[in-house]
Amino acid sequence: MKTKQIWANLPISNLERTTKFYEELGFTADNSVKSDQLISFSFGENNFIINFFLKDILENNTKMKFSDLKTGNEIIFSLSAQSKEEVDEWVKVVEKAGGTISAAPYIIEEGYTFGFTDPDGHAFNVLYWPGM
Repeated sequence: MKTKQIWANLPISNLERTTKFYEELGFTADNSVKSDQLISFSFGENNFIINFFLKDILENNTKMKFSDLKTGNEIIFSLSAQSKEEVDEWVKVVEKAGGTISAAPYIIEEGYTFGFTDPDGHAFNVLYWPGM
């Protein structure tokens, strides 16, 4: 079988707060779908789509329960940076937008990274890796 496309669906509690957070990080909402149940954002050069659904809607539509992000992670999304300095800039932008820094910037082998969560607890890291 061949997969045509992949995207992510994540549960959230507040549509306005999520929209504001990701717009403050510099991402553009995909406004092709007008809904009071979800907001979609495109990430990276390949335009990876993450749909942020109100949790009760997503659980109802998928017939699944989602993790309590206060006690663990379901997945971590990695965002690439062009330099160590850009990683440090991301820290400032994330904090200003209301994200939580879960791991302060640190060196990992030849790379440099930090971790953060969005207002609903979804985990991300920003990574600079030479040559990537």
